[in-house]
Amino acid sequence: MTRVIHTGDTHVGYQQYNVPDRRDDFLDAFRQVVRDAIADDADAVVHAGDLFHDRRPALADIMGTLTVLEELSEADIPFLAVVGNHEAKRDAQWLDLYESLGLATRLDDEPTVISDTAFYGLDFVPRSQREDLDYDFVPHDADSAALVTHGLFQPFDYGDWDAEAILSESSVDFDAMLLGDNHDPGKQQVEDAWVTYCGSTERASASEREDRGYNIVTFDDEVRITRRGLDTREFVFVDVELGPEEGVERVRSRVGQHDLEDAVVIVSISGDGDPVTPASVESFALDRGALVARVTDHREITAEEQETDISFADPDDAVTERVRELGLSEAAHDIDETIRASKVADANVKDEVERHVRDLLSKDSDALAAGADGTASDEADGTDADASGDQGDTDGGATVNEADGTDGDGQASVEEFL
Repeated sequence: MTRVIHTGDTHVGYQQYNVPDRRDDFLDAFRQVVRDAIADDADAVVHAGDLFHDRRPALADIMGTLTVLEELSEADIPFLAVVGNHEAKRDAQWLDLYESLGLATRLDDEPTVISDTAFYGLDFVPRSQREDLDYDFVPHDADSAALVTHGLFQPFDYGDWDAEAILSESSVDFDAMLLGDNHDPGKQQVEDAWVTYCGSTERASASEREDRGYNIVTFDDEVRITRRGLDTREFVFVDVELGPEEGVERVRSRVGQHDLEDAVVIVSISGDGDPVTPASVESFALDRGALVARVTDHREITAEEQETDISFADPDDAVTERVRELGLSEAAHDIDETIRASKVADANVKDEVERHVRDLLSKDSDALAAGADGTASDEADGTDADASGDQGDTDGGATVNEADGTDGDGQASVEEFL
């Protein structure tokens, strides 16, 4: 029997709403998963991608994740993982760094056997590259087998990648597919195998209302999947439908019925009634101890009726969302990230962009062209930030272990990353 914790979409480093406390929350949730694994003496922690929120995580996020993985290593519990679309880089991945330190195993087309189960991995692959994938995996002698991968799969909602096709075309008979990318948990049986999402460990979007958690997957005579919740920061969702002549006082009254201390408060307004200035409700919640307050008025209100005091819920997220819709190439996305990211000093942005463009064009004259599917990323997981989606160039005959975009054997030193 093999019993593992299946987690993913931890998005370490995401400073949601530009609030440092939220950045800490994402690392804390990942730490909870690892400590649960240690307390339960799990055979392994299996991570289905998007360990980090950004392909360029801050040093504090890299080191914080390092300390969590060290805890797991000291308990002699393996950490098996694949690369997701948010964290994917053109060269060596951050997961390779942790592997070189003996803290992780980057799953690929060769089996990693834990107890009596063989685990394989497939990193996130953009839609434009999937058609040429060859699902050829090295055989195993274990009792069971599982494929860990990252993407939006049919038959789940928003799926653009066919799980049934992978299972039928694969050279290995899988008993389960352990998935990441969709932040909503779920499981379905496809081709006599269980296909399951573990969901995200923290709420990366206000649309993620259900409690966060992870899966416990047991491989025995059959595959059993159970779910366990995580103790994450409280989100208070207040939906207010205003009647005629009702307005801000009614909204405040509804918000005031909740315990707001240290909570993220999400207010949604619909119905009739008077115009409501979001800032007046947000300040009301903040005065009562909320960490963050965001108000969305879904009603049709003319410009003349609107107050001049405007609340911008998260301008960085709004800009990122619009950029994602432009159909830019992955290289163009890199440049956009360089321009807008705080990691490059303003005085150095021009030189950095010029250097980056020259380097890209010297390797590929079409590097700045839009992708074949008209998008720069296949990310559609409902989170509030951009996805990298770039897994390197393929020449039309990619195998699963070529899809990660690395050039070497997966081993990398710290100097290569910094």
